[in-house]
Amino acid sequence: MLDWDRVRIFHAVAQAGSFTRAADRLGLSQSAISRQIGALEEDLHTPLFHRHARGLLLTEQGEILLQAANEVARRIASVESTLGEVRNTASGHLRVNTTVGMGSVWLTSHLAEFFDRYPEITVSLVVTDQELDLAMREADVAVRLQRPTQADLIQRRLMTVHTHIYGSDAYFERHGVPETPADLLRHRLVIYGETHQPPVASLNWIMEVCPWDEHDGDRPKAALCVNNVYGMLRACERGLGLASLPDYLIALSPNLRQVLSDLEGPTFTAYFVYPEELRTSKRVAVFRDFLLEKVKAHAIW
Repeated sequence: MLDWDRVRIFHAVAQAGSFTRAADRLGLSQSAISRQIGALEEDLHTPLFHRHARGLLLTEQGEILLQAANEVARRIASVESTLGEVRNTASGHLRVNTTVGMGSVWLTSHLAEFFDRYPEITVSLVVTDQELDLAMREADVAVRLQRPTQADLIQRRLMTVHTHIYGSDAYFERHGVPETPADLLRHRLVIYGETHQPPVASLNWIMEVCPWDEHDGDRPKAALCVNNVYGMLRACERGLGLASLPDYLIALSPNLRQVLSDLEGPTFTAYFVYPEELRTSKRVAVFRDFLLEKVKAHAIW
């Protein structure tokens, strides 16, 4: 009998194209990933990947297993939905995936009310700026900050997010308030880590609005790079610098003030997504409707 955990790891490797990228995505070591794939190949008595210097390619047998794994995951989702909600109430466990900023700040601020309304639902919140594979049941539902490209996902628009430049009162007391974009050149800037892929493109637009002359060498510099938006928010709250942040985060940070209000960064649309197999799930439906209600209640979108 196939070990489903090994098949799940195989699927992640097939999607990533390398052990290294799959290890980062799954939070495992590269050696652990390699051992699990080796054990799976031994169980099946066949190689699943062609290994070469530029990465991994599926063998013919690997392609067959990948198709089967996708089909099994879809069936499991359907069965779990049916078994978990045989009564006429929303109940069961819900695995929710979203970005670090959205999940750690905005979503957690509303979960207490959700649990009060639906005490028979429990939630696992998986916050990561890397998208999880809903088809392989890495999560049941997700809030994505861009339109999903994965096939067979139902999507519902949640909100359009706006970004502006913010700083703390403590920072302004020490360094003053920028009055023009050119003033940003002499301020400390906090940006999304340059070595990491941000959840949306152009998140570091604050670096691009500073007018500078490439000939005199006076160009914007980041004082701090952080690999998630929540870390940027906390750094900004502590007075470490100015940051371009989504407006929805600021409602829970009363000591942050918007500056250079005429400057607005890129907007992006967030979507609530889930696989086709969970279309009739009551717990998914009530969670979706709850989020839509919370979005409608705020004027910042």
